[in-house]
Amino acid sequence: MALTALRTNPIAQVSVREQLRGLDDAGVVGAFLGGEERAFQELVDRYQGRLLNFVYRTIGDRDRAEDLVQEVFIRVYRHIGRFDRSKKFSTWIYTIASNLAKNELRNRSRNPLVLFQAIRAKFEDEDRPLQFEDTQYKPDDLFRKRHLREMVERSVGQLPAHHREVFVLRELEGKSYEEIAEITGVNLGTVKSRLNRARTAFAEIIEPMVK
Repeated sequence: MALTALRTNPIAQVSVREQLRGLDDAGVVGAFLGGEERAFQELVDRYQGRLLNFVYRTIGDRDRAEDLVQEVFIRVYRHIGRFDRSKKFSTWIYTIASNLAKNELRNRSRNPLVLFQAIRAKFEDEDRPLQFEDTQYKPDDLFRKRHLREMVERSVGQLPAHHREVFVLRELEGKSYEEIAEITGVNLGTVKSRLNRARTAFAEIIEPMVK
C-alpha cells in the first residue's frame, strides 16, 4: 500500500496514520526507510507496551525496564537500515531487548550493593494487603485477575535468568520456538530444554500459592 504524502492537509495527515496502522511491520519499516518519519512512531506504538512487559518480567525492575525500552528504540532508530527485511521485525526488536536485559542482569550481579537493593525493594513491593484478605470475601473478577497476575509475576521472578527469559517469551509473549532460538542466540534443543525446566520450576513455585 502506498502512503499518501499530502503533508499540508490535516485530513491527509490522518489518512497517513490510518494507512500506517493498516500495514504489517515490514510495510511500516519500508515506509520509514522511504522517508516517512511517522512510521517510526507506529513501530513504537506497536511494541512499547509489549517490550516493557517482557523486559520488566525479565529483570524485575519496572523503572529500569522503562529506561531499557527507550534504549531499544534508540538502537532501532539508529540501526534500522541494517535490518534484514527478509526476517521478522518482531524477532529483531525482541533480540535487541533481550540483549539489553541480559546485560542489565549481568551488570547487576557484579554489583552486590545494587543486588541487595533490588532484593530489598522486591520484598517491600510484595508486602501487600492481599496477604491479609478475608478468606470469606468473594473477590470480583478484576481483583482475581490482579491477584493471579501478581502470583504469576512473583513466580516468574524466582526462575533462573536463562529459564525466565524463555518462559516469558513462550508463555507470556507467545513466541514460537524458532523465534525464541533466534532472539536468545541458542539452538532449538536448548530452548526446549530450558522451557521444560522453566515450566516444571514455575509449577512447583506457584502451586502453594493457588491451593
